[in-house]
Amino acid sequence: MTNIDIVNNQDIIKYESSLVDLVKKVVVKSLETENVDKNIEVSISFVDNSEIRYLNKNFRNKDKETDVLSFPQYDAIEKIKEEKNLVILGDIVISLEKAKEQAIEYGHSFEREVAFLTAHSMFHLFGYDHDTDENTMLMRKKEEEVLDLLGILR
Repeated sequence: MTNIDIVNNQDIIKYESSLVDLVKKVVVKSLETENVDKNIEVSISFVDNSEIRYLNKNFRNKDKETDVLSFPQYDAIEKIKEEKNLVILGDIVISLEKAKEQAIEYGHSFEREVAFLTAHSMFHLFGYDHDTDENTMLMRKKEEEVLDLLGILR
């Protein structure tokens, strides 16, 4: 069973309930692509640029806005797969305000941008990172695979 808790902590960007459904589909498809068949819990918060900047400063010592922050409870996918009990995967914080800005900048839909940020963050929760060119390419491949499987195109 997968428990996905989504909380809206911003009032700048209005969105339809279909966005919440899309985010949940991305979470589930990310789990499936990594063959994670566990009792999983993940929390997702929608925030604005001000809140994500505050979190970025306090948790990463970077005093600037960002699009998404990931707070994993595990550092490797293998540890998640070995877990026998409920897996509290971690927290995802998405700035819907930044997602809207980036969707315009990149020339695709707001929904596609939020879906990408969700997939990106899920792979951070699985222990992946983009600290080297090779790791970045691997992560991008996995993110795009999830979006492709869901028919979410640029």
